[in-house]
Parts: sequence; structure tokens; C-alpha cells
Amino acid sequence: MANNTRARRKVRISRALGIALTPKAEKYMERRPYGPGQHGRARKKQDSDYAVRLREKQRLRAQYGIREAQMTRVFEEARRTSGLTGENLIELLESRLDALVLRSGLARTIAQARQLVVHRHITVDGARVDRPSFRVKEGQTIAVHERSETMVPFQVAAAGAHRDVLPAVPGYLDVKLESLQARLVRRPKRSEVPVTCEENLVVEYYAR
Repeated sequence: MANNTRARRKVRISRALGIALTPKAEKYMERRPYGPGQHGRARKKQDSDYAVRLREKQRLRAQYGIREAQMTRVFEEARRTSGLTGENLIELLESRLDALVLRSGLARTIAQARQLVVHRHITVDGARVDRPSFRVKEGQTIAVHERSETMVPFQVAAAGAHRDVLPAVPGYLDVKLESLQARLVRRPKRSEVPVTCEENLVVEYYAR
């Protein structure tokens, strides 16, 4: 029952933001490509510039499943880093352990990836890590702990069952799915990160 409630909530949020946050939400949105509620089909008035920037920020947050406080901290770090702030922001978010667990195909959704990390099923360079926000560095290896390898979710992942709903593995990851391992070979580049976002609007939101 709880799982169904969470799934419905994700579908509702996905339709409101105009982006599928889970495979199930994507199926619903294909059937009903408009906003939720009885007025979802109606033409909406022109959004203000602020509303456009706010929605873009919310879309980015939702794709990584993080809280506003976490997003703000990463933005401040991105702003202090040399280069384009928007690109830095997404590259830093993509270096999170839960994001890389998802990209590697070890999980089907970002929520599942976070749960696997929190429950200590994931290691980085052989050491268990239970913080989804852990920043993975270049050259580090992500793997499923040996005691967890026989669990059904990981056997499903090793068989490549999530590939039908996930984007292709990005070039910054070297994945050996049958061994339940992935290595971050280099820092993610914005052009390779499979998230839907106009990051300049997110920067404008925080710079207001």
C-alpha cells in the first residue's frame, strides 16, 4: 500500500514538473501528457520569469531526489568553483554516490539507489559507504558488498534488467555489470549527464 502511494505521488509530481521521474511515471505520462488535476488539459496562463526558474530548479532537485538545503550547498560550491556555475552544479550533483549507482545500472531509480546506499549494500574502494551524498572521486570503484551480491535486486541488476528504462552508460563510468562494479574514470561533463535541465535558469533562480 505504501509503495503504491509513493508511486502515485511520483507520478503526480512528474506530471506537474513535465518530466518522468520513474519508469512508471513515464508510462503514465505517455498516456496522459498533461498536468495533474481536473484542469490539467486547460491552457495555462503565461508563467512569470520567476515561476519558470523555480520549476527548473525543482525539476533538477527532483531528478536527484535531494532536499533544498542540499541543493543550496552544492550550488554555493559550484559558484565558488572555476568555470560555468550551471555546468559545475550538475557535474557536482552527478558525482554523488547515489547518482552513480543509478547511472551504472545497479538501481532502477534514484530512490532505490539511495536506499541501497543507506542500507550499506554499496562500497567505494572496498569500504562500505552509507551516505548517498558521498562525493565519488576520479578513479574510485563503486561495488556491491560481497554479502549483498546474492540479493534479488542485485541479481536482477547484474542481468542488465534495468537497461530498458535507463539511459546508456555515460562515458565517465566504466561499468562491469556482471561483476556489480563501476569505476568513475573521470569527472562527469555536463554534456554527458543524462538529466533534463536548463541549468542557466537554475543559476538565475539562486542569483535572484
